[in-house]
Parts: sequence; C-alpha cells; structure tokens
Amino acid sequence: MELILATGNNHKAEELQEIMKDHRIIIPRDLGIDFDFEETGTTFFENSYGKAMHLFKQTGKPVIADDSGLCVPALDGAPGIYSARYGAAPGEPDLESPERNALLLSQMEGIENREAFFVCSMVLIMGEYRFFAAQETVEGEIIRESRGVGGFGYDPLFYLPHLNKTIAELPAEEKNLLSHRGLAGKKMAAIIDTINI
Repeated sequence: MELILATGNNHKAEELQEIMKDHRIIIPRDLGIDFDFEETGTTFFENSYGKAMHLFKQTGKPVIADDSGLCVPALDGAPGIYSARYGAAPGEPDLESPERNALLLSQMEGIENREAFFVCSMVLIMGEYRFFAAQETVEGEIIRESRGVGGFGYDPLFYLPHLNKTIAELPAEEKNLLSHRGLAGKKMAAIIDTINI
C-alpha cells in the first residue's frame, strides 16, 4: 500500500520505510503538497491523529502520522510532546538537535535519577471515520554526554543499559527492531495486514 507520511522530516520517512518494507512511504513534498500542521494537542495521540486527519482531508488517500518524543520523569515528563520544539521560544525557529541535547544535559545536571522513555503514537487514517492507532514506548536512561553518530534527535543521549549502548550507537537495522517508532511501526504494519482495504 502507498502511505503518505504526514511529515516533512526525511529521517522519519526513511526510518519508517525500513520498518514497513512491504509498503511505499511517501511524504507530502513528493506530491507537491506544502504540508504544515500546528501541534496543539496535549498528548502524543492527539497530535498524531490531528496531523494524519489534516493531511487526509487534503489528499483523500491513506495517511500515516506519528508523534513521538522523549519523556524524562525527573523533569516532570519534559520535553514530552514538545520534544521537537524544546527550548525554542514561541514564534522562534526550533533549535537544532545538538542545541536541544545540550539544553537537556544542562537541565539534568545534578540529577541522579536518569530514567527516561521514548513514546511513539502512530495513526493511520483510511477514511474520515476510519482510523487505526498504535502507541509504543522504549525505556532507557539519559547519559551525561553524547555517544554515537547514528539516528537523530535525542538518540545520542538515550542509553539502553541492557545493550550498553545509546540508540545512536546502534546500526539502523537494530534500532528499527527496538525503537519506539520501530515497535509502533511494526504494530501498524500488522494492523494493515488484517484490514480490508
């Protein structure tokens, strides 16, 4: 199935294409659509559903969207749904990943509880009243300095104790097996295999 991913983020599209190999993932830009959606939801699901429905109404074709982020309990769940906009003042451009990571590390200074988890909420819209959702998490810790060059976003800071590696130190194939987006994407692929298109 051809799925339009409601994003302008090529990293997300490439990652999801690897996860959902039996389907073709395209982004609005591939269709000449200038896609923009203001995330005003209070949960990952609300933002994911909102993005997917907004693009579905523009295209009338199957749309998939995800909203994901990093949650740090010691920071009251921040950056959470604001992960991509973390540290940016309203109306200002988003910080680049290294700047967001530096900000997170500065806010974690002196904090012993380094527990953290990634969340991915994924929604597939097949019709105005027909949608499917999957939400997954992966748990880890925030280390004290960046490690690894793979992945993107907070991956160099997100440490998986059972592997003794950050997500950024994993090969893409391994990351896709255990990441929050990988887990949600596999659930969504399984859902697609069972629905009557």
